[in-house]
Amino acid sequence: MKVGVPGLSANEDGAITPKLDERRKGESASAPSALRRDIRPRDRLAPLGERRRMEVKELTPALWPDLERLFGPRGACGGCWCMYWRLPEGKKWEEFKGAAAKRCFKRLVADGAARGLLAFAEGEPVGWCTFGPRPDFARLDRAPSLACDDADRVWSIPCFFVKGGHRGKGVAGALLGGACAAMKRAGARVVEGYPVRDSRDGKPIPAAFAWTGTLSLFRRAGFRPAGPRGTGKRRMRKVL
Repeated sequence: MKVGVPGLSANEDGAITPKLDERRKGESASAPSALRRDIRPRDRLAPLGERRRMEVKELTPALWPDLERLFGPRGACGGCWCMYWRLPEGKKWEEFKGAAAKRCFKRLVADGAARGLLAFAEGEPVGWCTFGPRPDFARLDRAPSLACDDADRVWSIPCFFVKGGHRGKGVAGALLGGACAAMKRAGARVVEGYPVRDSRDGKPIPAAFAWTGTLSLFRRAGFRPAGPRGTGKRRMRKVL
């Protein structure tokens, strides 16, 4: 299904494109591993003439080949396969990542138990974010700075992956907006994200640290700080 995203408009063929009067700053994110390119959270979007038409689709089992192609042999980054936050208690990440994580995630997708969005630019998969009820991501409660006492009523957007060459072009923003719309349709009322803080000195944030999104990305989408302030990722909330 196609997802409407604030700040974007659909062409006659259904493709989603940025509105001409939108001049908001771009944002991007990646998964947890060493990547070459840094992310500048306050970079502006590429000029309209350089942007490719974007379409955002909600994950279905039929889209697994596109997701697999986007993630590539490294499972997005470091063998994650979108399983880091889903890791059951008692399992060791170093032993689970890679092939085991891929098998587990593929099974979740086939069973309709993993929710997420894929972004396409002219038919090519270029971005991903996952979302769902917070209890789906068991590791969140094992992170002291991200724990909360009302997890059962909260939905989460814990990670993004944007393909190299497409960062800073509004992909993460389109995914975040689409995820909020999809969660609202599913009945969610309170949603959370866990972005990394923007650097104080304005220097680029290494992509390896921005896989949960950035503070400015979530602020632009209407999220506000929740919980205690720490030195790591910041828990942000929005009421839909």
